[in-house]
Amino acid sequence: MPRIPISKNDIIKQFTGLIHFAINVGSREKVEKITEKLKNDSYRVINEPRTTGDGYYESVVLDPDGNRVEIMN
Repeated sequence: MPRIPISKNDIIKQFTGLIHFAINVGSREKVEKITEKLKNDSYRVINEPRTTGDGYYESVVLDPDGNRVEIMN
C-alpha cells in the first residue's frame, strides 16, 4: 500500500513492517469483555469492538510498546 509511510513516528497510523498481532478469542462477547478489561487496566483502545469490512468482529488495543493487538472473532 503506497500510502503507508516508512516512519514509525505516529503509533496510531499504520507503517511498514510488523505492526500488529491478531488473536482470535472465539466469540463477539469475549472480544467485548477482553476489550473492556484492557480499557479498565489503562491500555489504550484505538478501535472499539466493531465489524470490519472483511467481516471480522474486532477491537484494537495498543500494547505497552505501541504495537497494535487485534482482539477478534
